Amino acid sequence: MDAYRIALVIAGAGVLGVVVWVLAKVGKALVKLAEALAAAAVVLIAVWLVIRAVVWALRQTVTHWRTSLTVLALLAWWQCWGSTCLVVTAGVVASVLTGWRLVDLASFDAWAGRHLRSWWLRWTVYAPKLPQWLHACGLSIKPDAAPVVVMMNPLGRSIRRGRRQAPAHLPQVLGVRSGASWDEVRIRLVPGQKPEDFDQATRALASARAVARCQVRELTPNVVSIDFQRRNLLADPVPCPDLATLAKVAGASVDLRRVFSGRTEYGQDWHVPLAGGHTLVAGASGAGKNSAMWCPLVSIAPAIRDGLVRVSGIDPKGMELAYGRRIFHRYAVTGTDALAVLDDLVETMHTRKTTFAGHLRVAPISTEHPLELLEFDEIGALTKYTDRKTRDAITERVALLTTQGRALGFTVRGYVQEPTKDTVPVRELFPRRICLRVSAKSHVGMVLGDQAYERGAWANRITETDAGTGYVFGEGIREPLRVRAGWVPDATIKQLETFITGPLTHDTTVLPFPTKPTDPTGSTHGGAA
Repeated sequence: MDAYRIALVIAGAGVLGVVVWVLAKVGKALVKLAEALAAAAVVLIAVWLVIRAVVWALRQTVTHWRTSLTVLALLAWWQCWGSTCLVVTAGVVASVLTGWRLVDLASFDAWAGRHLRSWWLRWTVYAPKLPQWLHACGLSIKPDAAPVVVMMNPLGRSIRRGRRQAPAHLPQVLGVRSGASWDEVRIRLVPGQKPEDFDQATRALASARAVARCQVRELTPNVVSIDFQRRNLLADPVPCPDLATLAKVAGASVDLRRVFSGRTEYGQDWHVPLAGGHTLVAGASGAGKNSAMWCPLVSIAPAIRDGLVRVSGIDPKGMELAYGRRIFHRYAVTGTDALAVLDDLVETMHTRKTTFAGHLRVAPISTEHPLELLEFDEIGALTKYTDRKTRDAITERVALLTTQGRALGFTVRGYVQEPTKDTVPVRELFPRRICLRVSAKSHVGMVLGDQAYERGAWANRITETDAGTGYVFGEGIREPLRVRAGWVPDATIKQLETFITGPLTHDTTVLPFPTKPTDPTGSTHGGAA
């Protein structure tokens, strides 16, 4: 090897050494830069996680402020006075609450029990389990299916790749309120849902919660309340008002727009409007239609006694209303007499219309112009099962009273066993409807409207021992409300007669309603007023 080649090799080795040295320096610099970037990334991620944790904690603290304040108070107590003092104080509080519950359950539940039960049920039942129930009942929003990418290799074989499916979006539990018999769970809907989606799942939700009833109520357009019934407060009969306590009540003080009629499934008094509240009550034989009829009449006994309410009765069976015959100003059994009663009511309505037209929008109720209340028992017997001429005439007059009588002080309350459109052609003219026990599921929709059964009105499942129990719908009520009418024994009906008309004397004669009225004002029609 000559000197030239040796010099070339030495020079190349030198250059290579310099390159290696430079690369080593660059590598060390890059390593330090990468370490600095990694450290910065770790710090940024840690700060981001801390910020998210703080935001989540603040959100949870604000959303669940009661639980948060309780936890903070317990921690502060433990820090200041120790765990022994905390345990002793908790034992004393638990003992006091237990004793309070044993002594006075009603006040305990009103002031403390319901709040403790609401908190406990939220964190142990509804928050962890309700989302699973909603998803199982199909009440979650599933994202669209992930797109499938198809790739072709040179050999013509297809390769399919799909992204992982995103989790379903579930409604959020906002709060729980637990009452004596119902749990009300408020949830916020997911975009794409509507309150009607939950109506059809009430049976499934009731089964998931292992309760007898479930009902959905719309609170706002995107918030609904799912109510679960833990106890049945309508298992026992509801007493009607005591006439002895009504003896000193003035008729003018009776609110005819909120008349006591029984009790609701929430343990509250059930009131119905008799002034301007046309009502259709449907129920099978023995369902308790007489309770829905007589209990409001007992409640307004002072108003009837003082002449502020004038009751008329149409009783095709000649049995139910006949037992309290003396309280009815007009009374009819046959189709001919019923038509005469309706003609007189229509004539009185037209007279009152002439008097108040152009002066008032709603006729005032007074002794001169009392509320005309028509109790039409077994209305289907005269609107379906009679001769065609009488049937059409009765249907026409009932339609006139229900469409024009509201503002003039005329109210019609009809009772029927078969609520089909053929039996009651004017069914839709009754804005307030009550469905007692019926024999067929389809009857529920006929009385309360479409989707009523899906919303929880299970009237066909009411047992024969629950007479007077049913569902009410109408006049602003979106969800069917389960109620039980007050039970009126036969002795109370006789007491009601005496309360309104006085004792029955030997020379008292109860006359049938005359076919042709002798006084255009209707003052001579009927027996005792």
